[in-house]
Amino acid sequence: MAEEISNPLLALVREQGLVDDLQYEEVVSELKRSGTSVFQLLQDFEILDADSILQAMSNHLGAEVVSLKGREIPPSVIETIPADKAKMYRCVPVALEGGTLQVAFEDPLDPSKIDELGFVVKKDIQLVLADPAEINTALDHYYGEETSEDVSKLLEALGGDDKITEEAVTAAESESDEDLVAGLANEAPIVRFVNLVLLQAVKDRASDIHFEPFETEFRIRYRVDGALYEMSPPPKHLALPVVSRIKVMANLNISERRLPQDGRINYKLGKREIDLRVSTLPTQFGESVVLRVLDRSAINLDLDSLGFPKSTLDFVSEVIQRPNGIFVVTGPTGSGKTTTLYSCLRRVNTIDSKLLTAEDPVEFDIEGIMQVAINEAQGMTFGKALRSFLRQDPDIIMVGEMRDLETAQIAIQASLTGHLVLSTLHTNDAPGAVTRLVDMGTEPFLVSSTLMAVLAQRLVRRICKECKTPFEPTDQQLSMLNLSPHDLGDKVFYYGRGCSACNDTGYRGRKGIYELLVCGDTIRSMITERAPTVVLRQKAVELGMVTLREDGLRSIFDGDTTIEEVVKYT
Repeated sequence: MAEEISNPLLALVREQGLVDDLQYEEVVSELKRSGTSVFQLLQDFEILDADSILQAMSNHLGAEVVSLKGREIPPSVIETIPADKAKMYRCVPVALEGGTLQVAFEDPLDPSKIDELGFVVKKDIQLVLADPAEINTALDHYYGEETSEDVSKLLEALGGDDKITEEAVTAAESESDEDLVAGLANEAPIVRFVNLVLLQAVKDRASDIHFEPFETEFRIRYRVDGALYEMSPPPKHLALPVVSRIKVMANLNISERRLPQDGRINYKLGKREIDLRVSTLPTQFGESVVLRVLDRSAINLDLDSLGFPKSTLDFVSEVIQRPNGIFVVTGPTGSGKTTTLYSCLRRVNTIDSKLLTAEDPVEFDIEGIMQVAINEAQGMTFGKALRSFLRQDPDIIMVGEMRDLETAQIAIQASLTGHLVLSTLHTNDAPGAVTRLVDMGTEPFLVSSTLMAVLAQRLVRRICKECKTPFEPTDQQLSMLNLSPHDLGDKVFYYGRGCSACNDTGYRGRKGIYELLVCGDTIRSMITERAPTVVLRQKAVELGMVTLREDGLRSIFDGDTTIEEVVKYT
């Protein structure tokens, strides 16, 4: 039986006998896994349609159900609730009759929101019910989202704000005045500017935000689908207040500007919870700050959705069910290794298995898994964590990265004593991971007896579906892939023309390309004989290993990515 979960809508439909125990368990399980709203899940599982759910709430609350589709709400009604409050309470005013305001809430079963809103707008609130999807559409339509135009306007205002300019210049000159810097970091325009930058980054699906001070300018750049884009640069004197604001949000020491610092910000954006990993670095012209954006709602930790070729997916699914051995995922920084390992852990995270992870840092909290953050400064190293793990009776261990001989040796020891070990390495291809382990000083016979497989991966940008266009590749483009025109047959190549959906880049989103080295008897004996990477690679290809380049070709022929992307990453 699924454990009870506190959700008013789920409790209501269960109380009214609209879901049976099995359906209830399904919804609870998916709610815990994905965080999707119960309203949506009941429809996705085809248990109830939107009308039936609204009717159930109407019977319970005695409130009228209204349709917002095609309904034009007068500006005088919209103006009764300010934009920031409408977004905060996720609600839309529908009609005004005397001193009574009819309001549709995304979550109508939360009475505290209704009371608070009445207090804020100083009117009697009459609750009406509407489909949450229609409420979200109405919120965007009537109140819009703050966009890059708002950032530009705010920058203009900040540039012309003499008080902030004067304080920022004074603070930059007298670095020891901590109170002045703290006061600047909490100035309303600075707070709003930083919030707008974060909002814009999340809206544009950025994975990283870079704040970079130079001698004559202060740059802000976003990384979207692996490429960096610059936004309108703020005035140079805003570098200190903006960086200080971020440090305040991350609970870092704002007076310490000579040493690097690391922190974390939990940022709520409507119903979405965004984790921001903060890293500061002292440079010649001030502190450079990089925020890694971890959007829980945007990441999908489902093994089936990672885009593996079928044979690779089948093998990985089988290998992570084995009782012991080492499975390594390899690739450069930002190639999606952690996402792959998390997806593997999600697959094997059952009630009868004990899972432990050592990570630097912990990127996502996964329920049911003991996650340990590595902190070298305080003496919590991968080696120390792993040695403690073996006394914690685990079944599966994930090591964020095998960085040195000590970590590799303990991982091998864990594998030999009946544990499944998942880990990552930074190498260019799958065979390179084997020689890297041996080069660290690990005995080749131990590597060959414990290593089950190595998965190398890269992330290439997907062609935008909205502006995807077929084209005829030139001979030069084909020669980059070592193909000739008669290799092609009737295969079609595509590129993205560029449109508003992809910010005129031609790409939207990314997908993985993979290379799987399976350690069979032949490969094991070659590892024991210390065969070099080149020889291992040749033999693996002979035995059927699909290389990164070949898997990239599959993605090109499937119309998912372009020739340039595959050539760039393989």
